Amino acid sequence: MWTLPILLLAVTILLSIPLSRYFAWIMEGRYRAPRWLAWFERHLDTGEQDWKQYTVSMLVFSVVLFTFGYVVLCLQPIAPLNPLHRGILAPSAIFNTVISFLTNTNLQHYSGDQHLSNFSQIFFILPNMFLSASIGFCALSAIIRLFRGQATVGNYFVDMWRVVAYIYLPAAMISGIIFMHEGMPMTYRTEQTITTLETGAMGTDAQGHANPQNIIVGPVAAVIPIKMLGTNGGGFYGMNSAHPLENPTALSNFVTTFDMMIFPFTLVLMYGRMLRRKRHAAVIYSVMLTLMVVLIGWTVIFDTLRPNPAFTGNPAAHSYTLPANGSAAPAQRISVPAVAALPVDQRLGNLEGKELRFGTSAGAVFAAITTDVTCGAVNAEHDSLNPIASLSPLTGMWLNCVFGGKGVGMINLLLFLIVGVFLAGQMVGRSPEYLGRKVGAREMKLAMIALLVHPVLILGPSGLFAATAWGTKAESNPGPHGFSQIVYQFSSASANNGSAFDGLGVTYGFNNNPSPAPEAVPLDIATGLVMLFSRYLPIIAPIAMAAFLGRKKIAPVSLGTMRDDTVTFGLLLLGTIVIIGALLFLPVAALGPLAEHFGPIPFGG
Repeated sequence: MWTLPILLLAVTILLSIPLSRYFAWIMEGRYRAPRWLAWFERHLDTGEQDWKQYTVSMLVFSVVLFTFGYVVLCLQPIAPLNPLHRGILAPSAIFNTVISFLTNTNLQHYSGDQHLSNFSQIFFILPNMFLSASIGFCALSAIIRLFRGQATVGNYFVDMWRVVAYIYLPAAMISGIIFMHEGMPMTYRTEQTITTLETGAMGTDAQGHANPQNIIVGPVAAVIPIKMLGTNGGGFYGMNSAHPLENPTALSNFVTTFDMMIFPFTLVLMYGRMLRRKRHAAVIYSVMLTLMVVLIGWTVIFDTLRPNPAFTGNPAAHSYTLPANGSAAPAQRISVPAVAALPVDQRLGNLEGKELRFGTSAGAVFAAITTDVTCGAVNAEHDSLNPIASLSPLTGMWLNCVFGGKGVGMINLLLFLIVGVFLAGQMVGRSPEYLGRKVGAREMKLAMIALLVHPVLILGPSGLFAATAWGTKAESNPGPHGFSQIVYQFSSASANNGSAFDGLGVTYGFNNNPSPAPEAVPLDIATGLVMLFSRYLPIIAPIAMAAFLGRKKIAPVSLGTMRDDTVTFGLLLLGTIVIIGALLFLPVAALGPLAEHFGPIPFGG
């Protein structure tokens, strides 16, 4: 039960320490590249950039990446490696998908094995997974250099090359070899026709002959390593990491989970090494680790160690009263009859929507971790989590800094850190400082802009869709659970996570689909815009903040200086994250998971 999460955390912590030294070595340019790679790197280097030039380069690169992705998906019907003649996706689906992979969200309003050809998987999905995952990594490196007081922050294109060539590619190759050994497909073929062990399991044809089974295959072992290492999450198959070809064995499940954890863990320590403040990074690391342990434990306790209340029944009839809603709607008395429990053995907890090949707690552990590190891959159905357990993945996305994505998670935590330092300074009557530099009004404004983008882009669209047919027609369950489906969708989009409560109808599919999900187009457009703004605003504003803060003189240490490498500082940071997160999202949690848990049917009573 607890062996899997304990082993995952232990292995990741141990390996993140030496790996952070390698990351710092690469990003500081202290390596010596082979001659043929050095030639390419020299021609890629356009010179040192200040923070504005670096940011513009990032945005221009993103525009090029968006255009390239849009063209590749539009060419799918006429491109090679498409023997099944996959058609073109609906325009809104293309718009959503291109933005999704550009922003490292990989929210899938399509099913990879049903809607994409191998050409699209290889030339659209795979490059985007490497490149979009590197953007946050580069942004954090630029912020570190600014905090060191450098006038220039390096070169964006050289940083991108270093991250992809010297970090992601070697790690992806190692994981890919392990995955192929475990049985993950790696082929240019599109499908494999087999005869089932049970004759006629796939039905019969007009002549009464047993139909074979057609299994979709492709370069799965090339896609999945970077899917996890880059905390991308976009599955080759619609079932994602619950599919037996995308996650064939217990070992592959362990490695995929480890892969999505290792880089976010390592980047926190890299931050300390590059700033020469290892103890400060250790405090931040401990705060993030504490939050992750709590969220993993919460999910396991309230899902794996609790039965599904929908099966336990109501042994006795009871009733409750709905309060009056104005003069037009008087109070109502609702009667709830006794319901017999279903004959389901629930000693192993809530098994609905779980893949049990990896152990009973694997789904709950994966659900907590994938939202903490903003990966979004799933090996269980989050829509089937007990309501109170679903608070864990939602909280991971709402806070968006429990290690978070590569670079971006650390950047998001810096926003909470600046706010916490500012509040602490105000309470004791001192000018707030971070890294020895005074935090002024301009830095606070930029931090608050970046911090508030996230809740605004979750709560605003969630309220709009919950109050209109755009959301009520898309949800598969009425009441609090349907509301949770909507909130989860926009939380995932804003956190650049990509997982979903899959009961929400979001799939349009091919352009000629006669019966798409009724509100797929509004959801495609709305989540696409949320992903776009929530990706770049929380990156650009912290870069500017770091630039302004890094220009200031370092104040001498005095008796009133608040040290940033102590337990007290860690508790201040932890309290800031928890209190601000609760103030922003507790009301919406009360309307969704908490209301469902304490409601009359089936979870309360």
